[in-house]
Amino acid sequence: MSHQAQQAAEYTADAPTPFGLGLHHVQLSMPAGTEEDCRRFWVDILGFTEVQKPPVLAARGGLWVRADNLEIHLGVEPDFRPAKKSHPGILVRDLEAFAQHVQGHGLVPEWDDAFPGMRRFYLRDNNGNRLEFLSPAN
Repeated sequence: MSHQAQQAAEYTADAPTPFGLGLHHVQLSMPAGTEEDCRRFWVDILGFTEVQKPPVLAARGGLWVRADNLEIHLGVEPDFRPAKKSHPGILVRDLEAFAQHVQGHGLVPEWDDAFPGMRRFYLRDNNGNRLEFLSPAN
């Protein structure tokens, strides 16, 4: 196995614990009143499905979305500032097709080859939060 293939395996290998840990969702912040803009970005462009929030949480505003095995919760933050560095790393089966899809909606992927064994690009959501989309390099 090449060094690059070994590095890729290190990033994708399971690391079992006795607790069965997994990721339920990632929370991103949004300014109040941007739910419709978030729906356009997350649902209309990226293809997520909106998840109905429990009534007690719906009163706070925001938006929950889901796609495949990933759920994103967008929560209203009064002193909102976009996440410029922190971000979710979202695995994509066909990164090239996904990049073409978002480009078709006028978004410009920021490609980055600094992650050995992975292909990836960054986007900003409608509120300026950083998002990383990646898949293992072939």
